[in-house]
Amino acid sequence: MSYTLNIGDKAPAFSLPATDGKIYGLADFDQNKYLVVFFTCNHCPYVLGSDEQTRQTAEKFASKGVKFVGINANSPNTYPEDSFDNMVTRMNEHKFPWVYLWDSEQTVVSQYGALKTPHFFVFNQARELVYTGRGVDNPRNIEKMMVNDLDRVLTELTEGLEISIQVTNPIGCNIKWEGKDAHWMPAEACDLV
Repeated sequence: MSYTLNIGDKAPAFSLPATDGKIYGLADFDQNKYLVVFFTCNHCPYVLGSDEQTRQTAEKFASKGVKFVGINANSPNTYPEDSFDNMVTRMNEHKFPWVYLWDSEQTVVSQYGALKTPHFFVFNQARELVYTGRGVDNPRNIEKMMVNDLDRVLTELTEGLEISIQVTNPIGCNIKWEGKDAHWMPAEACDLV
């Protein structure tokens, strides 16, 4: 088994605090037909460059039963911008149409095997993984986007079609891990795919 969830794997359960002051678990989204769990943060240029495109996609598919859940697992000791307080500030400023959860212990990101920010995991009604990878092909410069994988996957999923491409490489910054090896990467590493 690979480090990242495989197609067909069940969504790992979680219980995490959100910027709205509540605690959310996987079961809290049972009323939603489909679920997009994506690992994100406050500072990454690939996240900042594509958040509005992610917003458009989330809003487009909300009426078709798709719920988006963002999770920040980055260590604020590595990037202070990724603290919970800054998550709250960011959601208050941008009012994104998703629940924004904090994985401070980095247990959920380990279970999903997210590699980058952003990294998307799309689950069907049975909460089986049908897609993992990037949202778009150029998240840092959205005006240069040629491919929107997330839109394609959600169109196929909600229309009952076979998912044509199930796995792509996520494009973005590495997850910022806590611990003794958390500080090896220079800040400019966020500029690298």
